[in-house]
Amino acid sequence: MSRKTPDVKQLGHQVSIPRSPDDAELERVANPHNDTYYAARFTAPEFTSLCPVTGQPDFAHLVIDYVPAKWLLESKSLKLYLAAFRNHGAFHEDCTVAIGKRIAELIKPHYLRIGGYWYPRGGIPIDVFWQTGTLPKDVWLPDQAVATYKGRG
Repeated sequence: MSRKTPDVKQLGHQVSIPRSPDDAELERVANPHNDTYYAARFTAPEFTSLCPVTGQPDFAHLVIDYVPAKWLLESKSLKLYLAAFRNHGAFHEDCTVAIGKRIAELIKPHYLRIGGYWYPRGGIPIDVFWQTGTLPKDVWLPDQAVATYKGRG
């Protein structure tokens, strides 16, 4: 049995990767359990963007946790949105915080946090964290479980 999602345009259709994050359309679907507090997690271990100064690729492991309210984030649209960063020049902090803010604006969750675990640039790994809202009492939210960068040692 399939459920219709009339407002979703990308799921179930062949869609090209957007040219930029601004061109990407994030989509949402109704939360069938909006009377229940629970956490959902998206993990993007191969996120890529470009250094705005050198044009060299930057790589990160993103972890997005949220406690949905009325809306859920549709995963295919998220995948396409994140892929749009592959040709986008921005610093690590900008990418991480902008992604978190855009998702929060769309789905208006009770709580959202994003961890951007960036691989070294210039010999320095940069980890970026942003959150909004208050984690509801009794919601189990596990550690993001991404080890800090240890190099070859």
